[in-house]
Amino acid sequence: MMLLSVSLLPNSSSSFATVAFAFPKVHGVFRQSIRFKVHAFLNKPLESSSAPASNQPSVILDSLRVLEWDKLCDSVATFAGTSLGKEALKEQLGYLNQTFEESLVLLEETNAAVEMNKYGAMVDFNGIDIELVKTAIRVARRGFPVSGTEALNVVALLQFVEMLQANVKAAVKQDAEWYQRFMPLTEMIMELTISRSLVRFIQQLVDEDGSVKDSASSPLKQSRDQVRLLERKLYQLMESIIRNGMEEASAMVICPLSYSLVSNCTTLSTLITNRKCVKLMADGALDQDLISERALRGYCYPGTGSVVEPLSAVPLNDALQQAKASVSKAEADVLLKITQKMQEEIDYIESIFSMMVRLDVINARARYSLAFGGACPDLFLQQEQDSFVATDASLDARTSVALHPTRKKWTVYLPKAYHPLLLQKHQQALQKAMKDVKNANAEIRRRKQQGGNFTLRKETNVNLLSLEAKVAKLKEEPPVPVDIYVAHNTRVLVITGPNTGGKTICLKTVGLAALMAKSGLYVLASESVKIPWFDFVFADIGDEQSLSQSLSTFSGHLKQISKIRSHSTDMSLVLLDEVGAGTNPLEGAALGMSLLESFAESGTLLTIGTTHHGELKTLKYSNHAFENACMEFDEMKLKPTYRILWGIPGRSNAINIAERLGMPDVIVHKARELYGAASAEINEVILDMERFKHNFHEQARESQRLLKLTKGLHHKLLIARKNVKEHSINQRFRKEQEISEAAAVARSSIQRRARQYRAISSQPSQKILGSNGHTSTMKSEAKEEKSEISEATPAVYSPSTSRLPVSAKRRKLPNVGDSVHVPSLNKQALVLKIDPSREELLVQAGNMKLKLKLTDVLA
Repeated sequence: MMLLSVSLLPNSSSSFATVAFAFPKVHGVFRQSIRFKVHAFLNKPLESSSAPASNQPSVILDSLRVLEWDKLCDSVATFAGTSLGKEALKEQLGYLNQTFEESLVLLEETNAAVEMNKYGAMVDFNGIDIELVKTAIRVARRGFPVSGTEALNVVALLQFVEMLQANVKAAVKQDAEWYQRFMPLTEMIMELTISRSLVRFIQQLVDEDGSVKDSASSPLKQSRDQVRLLERKLYQLMESIIRNGMEEASAMVICPLSYSLVSNCTTLSTLITNRKCVKLMADGALDQDLISERALRGYCYPGTGSVVEPLSAVPLNDALQQAKASVSKAEADVLLKITQKMQEEIDYIESIFSMMVRLDVINARARYSLAFGGACPDLFLQQEQDSFVATDASLDARTSVALHPTRKKWTVYLPKAYHPLLLQKHQQALQKAMKDVKNANAEIRRRKQQGGNFTLRKETNVNLLSLEAKVAKLKEEPPVPVDIYVAHNTRVLVITGPNTGGKTICLKTVGLAALMAKSGLYVLASESVKIPWFDFVFADIGDEQSLSQSLSTFSGHLKQISKIRSHSTDMSLVLLDEVGAGTNPLEGAALGMSLLESFAESGTLLTIGTTHHGELKTLKYSNHAFENACMEFDEMKLKPTYRILWGIPGRSNAINIAERLGMPDVIVHKARELYGAASAEINEVILDMERFKHNFHEQARESQRLLKLTKGLHHKLLIARKNVKEHSINQRFRKEQEISEAAAVARSSIQRRARQYRAISSQPSQKILGSNGHTSTMKSEAKEEKSEISEATPAVYSPSTSRLPVSAKRRKLPNVGDSVHVPSLNKQALVLKIDPSREELLVQAGNMKLKLKLTDVLA
């Protein structure tokens, strides 16, 4: 039995609490009390790291909702390595109040992180529990001891930064340009200060599993040794009691206090309130007198038996509790030392922590951009672009897109742009299908090895074929990208096309691209992406019917558009889906025309609207701020292609589709008569324009292909020319080196012989006369040296002495293997190779190989 009492001393800001523990003893109760201070802030909730509630106007929140910006933010957040990084990234992406300069900084950070990921210098945050680091900083600032696990995660964070700095230094050492390519992350990383003394201090005191080491302090080691000794004695005592002290030993084990553990207990040793006890199994009988004399009894739940603490174990259990209390106190003292050491550098640790969360956010943006093949956008202010663009309103900027695609004459330039959520959905479906194929293959191999049922194996093979067909279909039918080109002088773009033709996806793609560029993300398009900085992106897409306010679809759209009109500026992007829809066609067309003209006149930077009303297509011809585009429709296949045709108004396809679907000719002809000859002529003109546009783009693509091929060939020619030049230089250098080495050998030999002749000439004449033998020896040595020189210079050796007369030059060529006489060496040589065109021989005389003219040898 244990008694617990708690008393609090009243205080406004803090209070002291005394907790008294009472344990049974043989002759009374063992008591121990702990007095600690309770601060008022312990009752306060921890600071929330989630983003605060948005204070954006409802029209902006509604626009973000219909664009599904929140889903894109969740998708990007999955690339963060830490939970705090995910939260911080969502908060940053949801902010959207960045200035133009702040957006540029975000893009610079993302671009640097992309370069670091490509180089391999960015390291994952695996092995660091950033939440524990945050807790450690907060607890240390308040003066409470940190746990061993928290201290280890602080060490892991510091070591991670040190490794990151080493990676950057290695990259810069390899190529100094990497420092600028990693900017501004290089400064951010290299400016961090790492306390190696703190790392060593914590590693000396805390083990890898987060526990305090025995060597951390002498009191701790002594207390733990005492605990191990007492536990060993208690275990031996319990075994002795069970074996010898009770007749019911076969029904007794040592068990834990917990009911679930008691019922499943199979061990011989356990704890009850941290005290070693003995459990009598339910079917065992224990005499009550024996219990009262020899044990203190505690009860488990019915049907599980009794738990007793033998009297002989009470002193050891009491001593064990005191030893464990000493261990806890010694561990707390060590952890408090670590906390005090951390407090000395808590500001540095917190700055590193904040920087690491920021790096995680930047790295997540970069990894998302790389995963989906994004391109860094050229973000600009429209006012700055105006100074670069000629104001020739008569020139259609799109006609030269194939030749000059990146000139600063576009308001929006997004070649082959993807809707990010559609692209992600397709990639996830493809990955899942490929994984299913892999699993199906593994199942087939498993069943073959086991020799299972033939029918099941056949079904598995059929399933595999269907999965492989699904993968092939997904690969063959990826999401269709759209080319979005909006010229500089265009303020309103009108897109027409059939239902489900891709108009709404086009609107969302532009809106999400603008938000992504502003938030520091790459845009999912091909290279040379160009998009202006928009202060706000407003959208009216889909059915905005409000049942609670009894508003119709048409009224809901008008209400949203009215809010957009009041909040938009000359730096805003406005996206309107199905302008003028939901009411009488004539009234809807008139209202749509008026709305679009008002957006063009009010100074909105860009407005893109989709419509079915043909009257809106005529605005281009009365207002230079308007431009037309239409979604292409394949009349042969009777389905949209999801491609945009720029500069062409959409034409009606309903009658043609009806005719292809087999509608009676009488009905089709009557419909054409009612539709009117003028409208039919307009459709024919539009059809001719479409054909012209299609041919133009085909020729432009072919020109681009040929230009790319020409550039590739030119590049190969430059490489070949460089290789030839390098080979020529290397050959000349090698030849010069051989000649130089041969000249050095000859020069050395000549100098040595000259010294010998000078020495001989300085001797008396009688010695000279008596030295004929020596002179002949020197002559033979000279011949040998001459042979050595010839051998050292085979390529440049050309005997000039003892040439044969001219009449002897024309002779029969010897055969390979014949023996010839070399007069210059006065030796026989073996013919190794013959070059008839040059009349040259390669011969071997002794150890020397010589290349000689035919006139230099005798057969």
